[in-house]
Amino acid sequence: PSAPSSQIRRKSRAVVENTHFRHFSLENQAEEELQSKQFPKKVDEIMRSVRTTIVLGVVLMAASLSSGFVVKTSPSAQATSSSTTTTTARLMSISSSSSNWQDSCKTVLATAALSMLLAFGSPDAALADGQTKDFKLPPIDRNDKGRCTFSSSSMGQANAARDKLYDLRECKLSGKDASGFDLSGVIMSKTDVSKSKFVESYFSKGYMHDSNFDGADFTNAIVDRASFSGSSLKGTVFTNAVLTGTSFDGADVEDADFTEAYIGDFDIRNLCKNPTLKGENPTTGADTRLSVGCGLK
Repeated sequence: PSAPSSQIRRKSRAVVENTHFRHFSLENQAEEELQSKQFPKKVDEIMRSVRTTIVLGVVLMAASLSSGFVVKTSPSAQATSSSTTTTTARLMSISSSSSNWQDSCKTVLATAALSMLLAFGSPDAALADGQTKDFKLPPIDRNDKGRCTFSSSSMGQANAARDKLYDLRECKLSGKDASGFDLSGVIMSKTDVSKSKFVESYFSKGYMHDSNFDGADFTNAIVDRASFSGSSLKGTVFTNAVLTGTSFDGADVEDADFTEAYIGDFDIRNLCKNPTLKGENPTTGADTRLSVGCGLK
């Protein structure tokens, strides 16, 4: 009787252990299935948040570009931005309809990369206002007898807003004092403002080509996104001026003083290549190349 009893006990114990093992396996399997269902949902929620953030960033970037808040870009950069925006929109559409969270993740990463390309990927440098090729200006209104005067804008300098075109082309304003004036949006071509004072003045988005600025004083001025292309700036003083996004391509800057002026790294490299960047300012005695930070040749 004892032998059968021990066999029964062993069989019972085996059945119980097997039952526990199967129960444990079923619990693990159920838990894994639950996690496998919940994990993609959590990932999808994260991906949706990431997509929303990217969309907002692209929209804000596009809005700033279209409003003129940032500097202009070259035509090839604009074409790159347009095609990248289209591709980004397509990828995000695919990502939204994807049922596989891994594919969704890959798509979002690609979308983020393209968004970064839209913002930073173009190799073309930003252009100062007035540096666009084939820049066309309206004819000079020679019937406006009060045109050749310095007038300060009361509408805010950030976007060079005025109630009419501020045209100083071919005006003779040598030796005048426009210190503290907001001259944003000014158009100068063959204009003589030599020895004029522009201390603490604003020149946002100024088009100042082929003009005479010899001996002018721009101390503490803000010259933002302006262009001095082809102009003469011999002996001009830019001490402590802000020269952000400003172009001196083709300008004569001999004997100019840029001491303590704020100039972007890219603009400094371009300015240092200017062959006329030499001499010594007759008013301040500053070495022209050293005042920019180029070093001696």
